Amino acid sequence: MARVAEGAPLTATQARRLLQIKAAAIDRSRLRLMSSTPLSDDRKPPSGAPTAAFSVLDECHRQTLAALDTLEAVVASLDGGPVDGQTRAAAAAVMRHFSTIAHQHHEDEERHVFPRLTATGDGAMQQAVLRLLQDHLWLEEDWRELQPALDAIACGQSWFDVAVLREGSEIFTALSRDHIALEESCLYPVARTLLGVDEQHEMGREMTARRRAARKSRAAGAR
Repeated sequence: MARVAEGAPLTATQARRLLQIKAAAIDRSRLRLMSSTPLSDDRKPPSGAPTAAFSVLDECHRQTLAALDTLEAVVASLDGGPVDGQTRAAAAAVMRHFSTIAHQHHEDEERHVFPRLTATGDGAMQQAVLRLLQDHLWLEEDWRELQPALDAIACGQSWFDVAVLREGSEIFTALSRDHIALEESCLYPVARTLLGVDEQHEMGREMTARRRAARKSRAAGAR
């Protein structure tokens, strides 16, 4: 990761990114203490409980982690010369994921998972949700900064600053991985116990309908 020269004033972007790193480190330690406390028997999910909606969320996390690996590979391959076809295709795949699937995933959580956790009235859980909501805003902002350069790579262009892209992608990948780890270790296990059978079915139906509508909208726009 690029370092700021000692004594040099921070730009607004550098200050924000330093805040991201520090906040993520603090919350990682605090929230993992929460996850080390086992669930009581009355809060464990019942055997055979439907988890289709959470399976979609889990699969998106797996796809996001794979996309982050691809992003790192793309950035690592850049040397200032022409962009080869394999790198262009990989950049396009990263673009598709974070412009559609990841965005839908954040909306899934904000519609269905986070409100249910906040409603528990548990102070630590409410703070965790606020932290993750802030992550969503930061990740969206970071992606908007990365997107033009990734789009240029996908188109075989090289007008962007590789050093700036490398620094931004390092922040984005680190925050994304921390975010997913905290959700899977701390929040998802509790959310699975709070959402009943009917709620999970309704959650899955809404997620499916929203994705179908988004696909139709994209198809119509491509005509």
